[in-house]
Amino acid sequence: MRIAVFDSKRYDRNALNAANHAGYTFEFFDDRLNRSTVPLAAGFDAVCPFVNDRVDAATLGELHRLGVRHVALRCAGFNGVDITAAAQLGIAVTRVPAYSPEAVAEHVFALLLTLSRKTHRAYNRVREANFSLDGLVGFNLNGRTFGVVGAGKIGRAAIKIANGFGMRVLAYDRAPDPQEEALLGCRFVPLPELLASADIVSLHAPLFPETRHMINAASLATMKPGAVIINTSRGGLIDSSALLDALKNGRLGGVGLDVYEYEEGVFFEDLSGSAVQDDVLARLTTFPNVVITSHQGFLTDEALANIAQTVMRNLADFAAGRPLLNAVTP
Repeated sequence: MRIAVFDSKRYDRNALNAANHAGYTFEFFDDRLNRSTVPLAAGFDAVCPFVNDRVDAATLGELHRLGVRHVALRCAGFNGVDITAAAQLGIAVTRVPAYSPEAVAEHVFALLLTLSRKTHRAYNRVREANFSLDGLVGFNLNGRTFGVVGAGKIGRAAIKIANGFGMRVLAYDRAPDPQEEALLGCRFVPLPELLASADIVSLHAPLFPETRHMINAASLATMKPGAVIINTSRGGLIDSSALLDALKNGRLGGVGLDVYEYEEGVFFEDLSGSAVQDDVLARLTTFPNVVITSHQGFLTDEALANIAQTVMRNLADFAAGRPLLNAVTP
């Protein structure tokens, strides 16, 4: 079986090749899969896109014409794929629903601790031989209220870490199970209560039409003054312009972003030789209480290995005609 891997980096190649015990033929492309690049899929049995590839109806139609019958995502999110069109064309879509919840949850606290103890500013000062502590006063996590929006696998891993810090944990989920509160060490509450009560709000929700811009001007206005927002889930959960306004007027105490709603074409790329064209993103990078990483929450040895192994299992199940445990359907 021949698989075209799109939007691939060196770490993708290393992980997939190491997991390729079946002897499949991989060809790696730097390009993202979309309407313009879909001709590259000619002669392949399957394609393996990533989170920011755009596999819309037109792209799927061309994939079908080229003989591709399997879209094997190597990510959990599938909002970039027209699932209904794929089903109508008879193209299977699989994903990696969970690779390492701990990897992403730990990155939440990498961002949070950077903000709470201002280590990014201290690091830059010391490199310039400035050992002053003025302006570096932080705050304890112990005793603070940590709000988790979305209590799936990653959200639960974040709850566990928050409990380790001695934080009071609130959680919101579309399908809460109050019987699990004692086991998880949290209290399930409605989203408005969580936003109004939490010192730190950590987003772990999928991106659907109903969750897009769930953090907007109205919801930001209900949050505690000085609250911190961490987003390691999907950029579209936050209205970036409203977030910028809340930072400008001092409503928020800090923001940690590993995702951004307009990250396509920016994140994962080296743009150091050119100016950032996104004015909102450029402005966000100027705030001392904003820390942005380039969608690297998943980027650990363990997570990459798990992703590659699940992709290989999805490919093998499809090739053998077995039920697809990780299928995405309308």
